[in-house]
Order: sequence, then structure tokens, then C-alpha cells
Amino acid sequence: MAESGDTRDVRLIHGRYRLLDLIGRGGMGEVWRARDESLGRHVAVKCLKPLGPQRDQSFTRVLRERFRREARVAAALQHRGITVVHDFGEYEGILYLVMELLEGKNFSQLLEDNRHHPLAVDDIVDMAEQIASALAYTHEQGIVHRDLKPANIVRLADGTAKICDFGIARLGHDIGFTARLTGTGIAMGTPHYMSPEQIGGAHVDQRSDLYSLGCVLYEIATGAPPFDLDDAWAVLVGHRDTPPEPPRSHRPELPAYVERIILDLLAKEPDRRPRDARELGRRITAGRSARGAYVPTVRAHQVTPHPGTEVVAEGPSSREPRLPSWTRGMTTGHKAAGDAGLRATPPDAAFGLAGEWIPRP
Repeated sequence: MAESGDTRDVRLIHGRYRLLDLIGRGGMGEVWRARDESLGRHVAVKCLKPLGPQRDQSFTRVLRERFRREARVAAALQHRGITVVHDFGEYEGILYLVMELLEGKNFSQLLEDNRHHPLAVDDIVDMAEQIASALAYTHEQGIVHRDLKPANIVRLADGTAKICDFGIARLGHDIGFTARLTGTGIAMGTPHYMSPEQIGGAHVDQRSDLYSLGCVLYEIATGAPPFDLDDAWAVLVGHRDTPPEPPRSHRPELPAYVERIILDLLAKEPDRRPRDARELGRRITAGRSARGAYVPTVRAHQVTPHPGTEVVAEGPSSREPRLPSWTRGMTTGHKAAGDAGLRATPPDAAFGLAGEWIPRP
């Protein structure tokens, strides 16, 4: 896409989108800062990277279908809490998606920036309320995100939170098509944020997104995900079998209602979680109103578990349900603060837009 002998700011897609600089990279995609020459505005352009002949063709075909799916799903959503999609197409064999350029940081970057002191409680509650609103709208359109995680939520400079990356979203009216996208050797989601029903291959509805949101809120409130283990298989078993430690055992100054909401979101059984994101939003609003203005206590040191907390990790017994076959061979999961290999340089909100798909063994 570049002129011969020169790759500086001259990549042009269809004579309209000029790629300026690479601002994010994921397992299968890249995100570029670009200029829309027709409208004179800056945008983000997400490209599906060519995978080469060494990749299985069915694998490549599924990724391309997912990329098209993301374009269709995201373009149909109109909510201030969801990234706006402007255009989609293919150029020189590369699929691309044109989105609004987000000026801010994703939650992974916020966690990294606040590694030595927690995010303010008011900010946590505000972001939770915004994400609940965006999820409620998304679910009412019949869409389940299925990969909600810190890297896929961006906080803009003005405080607005936006959900992005709908590459593995499921539409309620075409489950058969979604099954073809998810049943060809590709595991769904990210281990640290997957619901028990996702892990077990059971029916997934909007309450699975609520569980994933609970994982995200747990992490931004305490500095670590609910099952902070390096081995992805152990993380999956934790989601399935182990009650999470109460967030206030890590951070005592958290309001009790925030802890209660997070733990309810992390219920193993979907029926024990909030009924939907609207109910969740009402609970957050009610808790904030009952408590009134809150001035967070910001500690200078890193958040650590309470000294009296004991963590016991056990492998599953022979009587426990087995994890799906796609979990075999998994050794490392990616939590928000540990995705150094995928981090944009310099850090940018577009990091979360690049996406990641995990091949099964």
C-alpha cells in the first residue's frame, strides 16, 4: 500500500484513508491512526493481517468471517458507550474496518498506570455505571459481546467509557452462523474474564457478559483479577469451581455495596447474577445515591491481599466435570496487566481494538 522506496505517511486505502502510524497490534490484527481524506478527519483503521500459506485455510476463513461480523455488529450499534464504526471494506486482499479514533486509555493501561495505587472508587463506580448502560443497550439489540475484558473497554479523556471489539459477538437470531465461527478450532474469550458457562461450552446469554464485567470490575477495584494465576487451565478451573475472595479483603476501603455487586456478578450460576444490565445499572445508581458523595482513600503503596487471606488452589478431582477439550495444552492466560507482548507502543486506546484469538491445540 506504500509507494516504492518510501513508507512514510503514504499508505492510502482506496484513495481515501491515509495510514499515518501503527498504534496497536494484536494476535491477528493491527490498528492504525489514519486520516480520512474525504472528510478531513482522523480515524482508526483496523486491518486483519495476512496470515500466510502456513495457516490452515479454514482458520483463515473463520477469522475473515469474524472480522466481517465485527463490522456488521458494531456498525448497527448507536450508543455513546460503544465505539462508532464508519466504514468497512477490502483493499489488496486485506480486510479493514474504519472506526472513530479514541483519545484515551483502555482499562489495561489504566491498571498499569495505577499499579502502585488503586483507581479512585468514584471513578470505578462511574465506569461501572457507564458500561452497564452500554451493555444494556447491546443486549437489547440481541447481541452478546462474549469477550469483555479491560483491553476492550476504553476510557476517554472526558471520562466516557466505550466498549469495543465485537469480533466474537453473538447475535441472538443467527446462532447457527455464530456456531460455525466458534466451532473450527478457535477458543472463545480470554481465560481471566470467561464465564463458567463459556468455559463449559454451555448456553451463553447476556448474563455471561455480566460475569465478565464482574471480573473487570474486580480487577480495577483491587488491582488483580479474581483468579490471578499464571496457568490458564488453573484460571478456568477457578472460574468454574472456586468462590472469589471478597474484594474488600484486598482493599478494605471499598464500599460494601460495590463488593456486593461485584460478587453477585461473579456468581457461578447465571440465575444468581443480576437479571440483566438494566437491573445492574439501577443497583449501582441506588448504591451511589444511598452512600452520597464519596472521597476515595488513595494509597501510595501497591494493593496487596489481606494478610489473613489464605488461597488454596486445588486441581479438579475425578468426580468434577471435565473442562472442554480446547483447554488442553493451555499454560498461560493473559490478564490485563500482563499482556506486555500485545501492548501498543506508545500506549494508545486502540490497543484494545486489535483483538486476540486463541487457537486450540
